[in-house]
Amino acid sequence: MKRKIKQPEVKCPYCGRMAVLRDASYVYKENALDKYLYICSGYPECDAYVGVHAGSLRPKGSLANGDLRHKRIETHRLFDAIWKNGIFSRKEAYRWMQDTFSLNSSQAHIGQFSDYRCDCLMNECRKVLQNNHVRTA
Repeated sequence: MKRKIKQPEVKCPYCGRMAVLRDASYVYKENALDKYLYICSGYPECDAYVGVHAGSLRPKGSLANGDLRHKRIETHRLFDAIWKNGIFSRKEAYRWMQDTFSLNSSQAHIGQFSDYRCDCLMNECRKVLQNNHVRTA
């Protein structure tokens, strides 16, 4: 007998409405990369949504509007450059992030970060990349 996966309750931090689980094509049409998204029930007036981990109903982070989604993508690009350029292993890079910002492993996810925390991590990533002679665009 299969167990039904319990869908978490996700609330929009911008307008307070509940998010609904929808097929990603609802937002991205035929360009959908994720299978599902949690989308604010006020969409499109409230432009907040977040992807879902493959094979689960677990959100990849917190709902974010367009500005924060873009900032999280940029933050991940800089952070990933640290391990992709061999400065740290991926595991070591996440440990560095935890140590730098006094986070535990459940808090060290860019998908949970605020605008401010993204700015802080991007600044620290730039320092590490520059100290290791890796160009940032």
